[in-house]
Amino acid sequence: MYDRYDGLIFDMDGTILDTEPTHRKAWHQVLARYGMAFDEKTMVGLNGSPTWRVAQAIIDSHQASHDPYQLAEEKTALAKTLLLDSVRPLPLIEVVKAYHGRKPMAVGTGSEHQMAETLLRHLGLRDYFDVIVGADDVERHKPEPDTFLRCAALLGVAPARCVVFEDADFGMQAAKRAGMDAVDVRLL
Repeated sequence: MYDRYDGLIFDMDGTILDTEPTHRKAWHQVLARYGMAFDEKTMVGLNGSPTWRVAQAIIDSHQASHDPYQLAEEKTALAKTLLLDSVRPLPLIEVVKAYHGRKPMAVGTGSEHQMAETLLRHLGLRDYFDVIVGADDVERHKPEPDTFLRCAALLGVAPARCVVFEDADFGMQAAKRAGMDAVDVRLL
């Protein structure tokens, strides 16, 4: 089905790995320490954003003065411990397995690079991907195209010859801005 493309790029959280419930749980636990919570609709709208950006939105909604980087660091540390016990691949991983060795593939995620490496290795999936680009590998994050453009460059594939698999509006916008076709996995 995706044979016409020269490179396949996958978002990670909510696309190939079922991490979203655990991320939400980690946010709830960290925010409870400070008497804060998050609006689910707002949180879904920020899917694909780096953790510090989500933290900033939560802080802004509470008119609080916390450091977004420190709050993001707390959430990430807790999520790492929770995810290793709970993370599972999503059905789209079958596309990854089907194209392994046939097409170069990358993960372009709003998670930190090391988090992606850790989770994919934990599940025995790291070797399916030639490249991982995390939030800390680019300056501008989704919906900007930088994550996916870096994936294409590292794969050695022209952006127009890539397809992106995404589960978030920001990711879909980033793919479009990168000049790439995109598959909205929420519609599969």
